[in-house]
Amino acid sequence: MPKAYWIAHVTVTDPERYALYAAGTAEPFAKYGAKVLARGGAYHALEGADHPRNVVIEFPSLDDALACYHSDEYQAARAHRIDAGIPNITIVEGV
Repeated sequence: MPKAYWIAHVTVTDPERYALYAAGTAEPFAKYGAKVLARGGAYHALEGADHPRNVVIEFPSLDDALACYHSDEYQAARAHRIDAGIPNITIVEGV
């Protein structure tokens, strides 16, 4: 079964609330086997809209990635992110 990747590009507008979101993701990410591959750090925007925070998270499968996103635990954390940033989030199955 191929792994899946949660790819997020975010412009944080309220760092304090966004920090609550980030802290709240630890439990659901652990529960669904997430492995953070990139979070923040240096980047080069080559095409398209630029967001200063870029995140790539690996999951064991597409089902795990989707279950994590839709879980009560993640949605509770996500509530802190609403109006705390401008996100673009995609979950993609690996090859």
